[in-house]
Amino acid sequence: MRVRTSLVRVWAYASMALVLAALVFLFGYVFWQGKDVITWEFLSTAPSGSVLGSEGGIWPAIVGSLCFTLTAVVLGAIPAIATALYLVFYCRSRRLQSAIHLVIQNIAGIPSIVLGLFAYSLLVREFAWGRCVLSAGVALAIMVLPFIEVRAEKAFRELPDALVQSACALGCSKLYTIRTIVLPACRGELVSGVILGACYAMGATAPLMFTGGVAYASLPASLTKPAMALPLHLYLLLAQGTSMPQAYGTAFVLMVIVLVSNALATGYARRRNRTWKQP
Repeated sequence: MRVRTSLVRVWAYASMALVLAALVFLFGYVFWQGKDVITWEFLSTAPSGSVLGSEGGIWPAIVGSLCFTLTAVVLGAIPAIATALYLVFYCRSRRLQSAIHLVIQNIAGIPSIVLGLFAYSLLVREFAWGRCVLSAGVALAIMVLPFIEVRAEKAFRELPDALVQSACALGCSKLYTIRTIVLPACRGELVSGVILGACYAMGATAPLMFTGGVAYASLPASLTKPAMALPLHLYLLLAQGTSMPQAYGTAFVLMVIVLVSNALATGYARRRNRTWKQP
C-alpha cells in the first residue's frame, strides 16, 4: 500500500513538473521569438504599414478584445448565474432539470465557428446589426454561458445545506437567504468562473471573423462599431506570413493577459473561501 501511494505521489509530482515545464517553454519560446517587437510603442500604438502589422502596434486590438470580452461576460454571466440559482434553489421537477441540463450541454458542444455563422446570419444580416461589438458579444456570450453556468451551479450545490436551512428556519425568505448568504458565500467561485469565462471568450477567433472583428479599426466608440481583436489579429498575421515577429509579440501579449487573469481568478477564489470559512 505504501509503495502504491508513493508511486501515485511521484506520478503526480512528475505530471505537475511536466506541465510546468511545458508552460515555461511555451512562454519562453514565444517571448524569445517576439522580444524584438515587444516595446511600449508596440503596446500603445495602432498598426500601420502597407502590410498588416509590419509597422505600429496592437493597442486597438487590446482594447477591442477587452470590449468583446466585457460584452460577452455581461450578456452571458447574468443568465448563466440566474439559471444555476433556479436549478439549485427553485426547480423541483427532475424532468425540467434534465431538460435544462441537456440544453446547456448541447450549447457547450456547439463549435465556435457555428456560433459565429449563426450570429452572422441572424444578427448581422437578418436583424441588420452589422459587424459590430454587440453582434460578436452575443455570439461569445452564448459560447461562455454553459462554461459559467456549470461552475456557478457546482458552487451553489457545494454550499452546506445547514446554512440555507438555518436561515429558512429563522423565517427568512428564500430570496433574502440567497442574497445575504448564498451569493456572499459563493462569491469567490462565481467571480472566478466569470473571469475564466472571460479568458475563454478572449481567446476565441472564429466567432469574431463573422460578427465584429476587422483587420483595421480605430478604438470602438460604441457597441455598434466593429473593432480589432488580439486573436483575429494574430490569425491574420500568421495567415499572411510576412510579419512573424509581430505575430509572436501579439501571441505573447494575449498569453500574458490570459495567464494573469487566471491567476487573479484563482487567488481571489481562494481568498474569499478563507475569509468565509474563518470563525
